[in-house]
Amino acid sequence: MIRITGTIGQWPVDLNIELDDSDWARLRTSVEHSSIAAAIEDSAPAAAPASRPAPNDALWQNALALVRTSGQISGPALFDQLEGLAGSPAAGKRLLVRLRHCDQVRVVSGGDAPLYTWAGQ
Repeated sequence: MIRITGTIGQWPVDLNIELDDSDWARLRTSVEHSSIAAAIEDSAPAAAPASRPAPNDALWQNALALVRTSGQISGPALFDQLEGLAGSPAAGKRLLVRLRHCDQVRVVSGGDAPLYTWAGQ
């Protein structure tokens, strides 16, 4: 069994994943026979810096500018703008998650939707 606990934003997460012996064997075989295993082993120490936004990432800079210029914006309104900026709902969600974890943006509960507030520098 794998247990994952923590939070996503303000919501608690407590997830249990149960795998029997055959599931573990299939997973092990799948990982051993894929190029993913080699990539994980080769990139494990370098994985942390890759999660930091690149300073010259134009899309990221534009997402920050949306929050900065608005001062405060609701999550749904921000997502709509990010989706248009990024070109897809998935890319918009990724930007929204990055903003949620950014030191320059403060996220507070605001009634029906979270409010993203510029706390920048």
